[in-house]
Amino acid sequence: MTIEKKNADQLITTIVAGIEEVKGKEISILDLREIENTVCDYFIICEGTSNTQVNAIVSSIQKQVSKTLKDKPWHVEGTDNAEWILMDYINVVVHVFQKQTRDYYDIESLWGDAKMTQIETSY
Repeated sequence: MTIEKKNADQLITTIVAGIEEVKGKEISILDLREIENTVCDYFIICEGTSNTQVNAIVSSIQKQVSKTLKDKPWHVEGTDNAEWILMDYINVVVHVFQKQTRDYYDIESLWGDAKMTQIETSY
């Protein structure tokens, strides 16, 4: 296993833990490595029920990644209205949506060739 793969796996696991900590919903991981000309290796997509929860999910992810991996996102955008916040960790990009915004943009369909993994949540 390469260092990049190991680091990506750790980052994904830590991000998912951050989402689950504040009960983020409908968590999907899209593996984009087999697709040409992508900006990153993985998308993690989830949703919150309000702008308050979307902000809480983003905050939880940042805390978990900072505490566990001593890393922070290269770029974050969308925090003004918190309908869709994008967190860029270079090879892993996190999309935190409110449901109606996620349904509208339907990123999973846009990246239909990607291998998708659904994370089962117990809440």
